[in-house]
Amino acid sequence: MTRYVIVGAGVHGLSTAWHLARRLRATGRGSGADVLVLDKADIGAGASGVACGIVRNNYFQPAMRELMAHSVAVWESDPSAFAYHPVGYLQVAPGVMAEDVAGIHASQREIGYDSVLVEGAAAVRGYLTELFADWQAPGVSVVLHEKRGGYANNQGALRGLAAKARALGVDIRTGVRVTGLRVDGGAVTAVETDDGVVDCDQLVVAAGPWIRDLWAMLELPASVEVAGVDTPMWTYLALQEGTLGVDPGEFTDNTGRPPPVVHVDSDAPLYDDVDGGLVTEALWGVYYKPDFQFDGVQGGAAPLPVTRPAEQVAIDPYGPASPEFSVGEDFVRMWTSALAHCHKRFEGRRQLYRREPSGGVGAFTPDSFPVFDTFRENAYVIADSNHGFKMIGVGDLVAAEMLGEPQALLEPFRFDRYSSGRVHPVSHSPFPWS
Repeated sequence: MTRYVIVGAGVHGLSTAWHLARRLRATGRGSGADVLVLDKADIGAGASGVACGIVRNNYFQPAMRELMAHSVAVWESDPSAFAYHPVGYLQVAPGVMAEDVAGIHASQREIGYDSVLVEGAAAVRGYLTELFADWQAPGVSVVLHEKRGGYANNQGALRGLAAKARALGVDIRTGVRVTGLRVDGGAVTAVETDDGVVDCDQLVVAAGPWIRDLWAMLELPASVEVAGVDTPMWTYLALQEGTLGVDPGEFTDNTGRPPPVVHVDSDAPLYDDVDGGLVTEALWGVYYKPDFQFDGVQGGAAPLPVTRPAEQVAIDPYGPASPEFSVGEDFVRMWTSALAHCHKRFEGRRQLYRREPSGGVGAFTPDSFPVFDTFRENAYVIADSNHGFKMIGVGDLVAAEMLGEPQALLEPFRFDRYSSGRVHPVSHSPFPWS
């Protein structure tokens, strides 16, 4: 019998294991030896292991801002162990988003999260050219510069979490696939795997894009009613990320220091940096940062819908191993043109884009925000809706709830928000997770 079985060795599973082990020892209610993590492949073999690694508080939704402030504090608690770079986060946006961005700033001030708001096209241009002498993007009129946040090395962060968990006695078993769950009297009593049956007192599901399959094993609904409309519980989006193969040390601010992570949304027409053709006149957005792990300038753009029903989406092979969900030339054209649109230093450098497999898929909830809740009496589901990597602090809150301490930060993310109509507000961003 294992008291706590956690499915998934990504950021949520490992963070929950570490924090649960800490809390068990601190309260005298057990130890890390009571915690088992299972993963069908390896640590970081899923979405956490290919994540861009950006850490930010920049959300239109108040509940997400408060939850992310908690997570940023966890990142800051041990930057070395988590391979964390606290360079800050810069959001640049057009007039249509100005009210949203100002609201984010006001809320950040209320919760004591350090950020600077700059409004008006002339002031924005001045602020950005003080950071980057080659800044040249037209049509932006608001900047929110978060002084906290930044990015982390995805695999380094996961190794750090795993080391912390193992140091407290947690057993992390990889290469073990969950094939089913045994439910008796409304509670999960055992986890069936291809390596045998594991009896358990409590289960944590932290399976990232594989949540669809574990959700089905828990016999939970395939659709929910949202605003009177029957809506699939899960939809998949193809993630769009890649790397420009320049020396990451070339992308600095005017002082020669690493810059903040840059996120640009724009409604200015975007033109091809090579042939001058129109890429898009619709609202577009990109993010990017210098990254020595990726050995270049790495970032991405808004994900693309996978039009098939969730049950027909092949999640495996995952990420770069999947030819179906690797980014295509449309992304390369758009993203490199956007870099050149923003910075003169990136003009004419598309040929340096690394045409190596990149990307993946994310499982999104009906409102594109996480579900953190208990089902079947003792099965805690962490369904991150692709917000996962940056939310390293969720494991701390989940561990507390599993030991009988309800967490107010998680309340807005309960499953019953769909039936009660308490869904999160929607911003003007082109990204589904902002």
